[in-house]
This record gives sequence, C-alpha cells and structure tokens, in this order.
Amino acid sequence: MDKGNYVVIDADGAVLGRLGTATAKMLLQGKRVAVINSEKAIITGNWKTTLSRYKTRRGLQEKENPEHSPKWPRRPDFLVKRIVRGMLPYRKPSGKEAYKRLMVFIGVPEELKDTKPIDIKIKSTKDVYSKYSTVSEISGLLGFKIK
Repeated sequence: MDKGNYVVIDADGAVLGRLGTATAKMLLQGKRVAVINSEKAIITGNWKTTLSRYKTRRGLQEKENPEHSPKWPRRPDFLVKRIVRGMLPYRKPSGKEAYKRLMVFIGVPEELKDTKPIDIKIKSTKDVYSKYSTVSEISGLLGFKIK
C-alpha cells in the first residue's frame, strides 16, 4: 500500500452516516480513501433500536435460495465498508471502481501511523447527541469477539 496515494480519514467520534457520505463523495471523485479507527465511529439513536435493526438485517434470508441473501458483516471494519458501499452506485462500473479504492481499518495500521488524517467538516458528535453507540459495541452485540 502506497500511503501517499490515500486520503486518510479518522473515524474516531464521527457519526457513521455523515462519515460515509463524505467518504463516498471522495471515492466518486476518483480519490483513494483509507478510513482508520472504524470501530470508534458512532451510530446515533437508541442502542436497542440500532441493534434490533442490524439483527433484522443479518437475519434476512431468501426462502428459495438462502445463499442469494444479503450478507451483513459483524466485524467493525467490514460493517463500515458495507455502509459506505450502500452510499455508492456499486452496481454501475463507476461505483465498483470507487468501492475498490476504499480501505477500512480497525485501529491505525503501521503504514499509516505517521500520516495526518484530514478533517472532514462534520458536526461535533458527542456534544450534540445524547444517545449513541459505537460500531464496536454493536459489532460485539452481533457476535464479533473484540480482542
């Protein structure tokens, strides 16, 4: 991975939806994006409602052929990547190319430790929202073993 080609975004304390839209916009502009600390992004709202929504998504199965069902991950980095994919036109060639330029990490990898993440113009999160949960909490409740 050549770190000079990537725009690094720190997800620590960022609202996941706003982070996803900003990331998707950069990807569609042709930039390579690396999201670090994906497990620290927050999802606003009551955690019970959020958890039930993700459990429902994970439980969806097609009756005719369950292998054709949508797949929702449990890992925080894959979950963030899947949420960004939902904001891209991933069935079109431009969306597929944009999705290939996205990298999401749990924590900060060795290659990106000395890289300064950019500041996305997003509202302050923890000050504004009283009810929120982190992606790592939701992943843990979905069954991912956090080390």
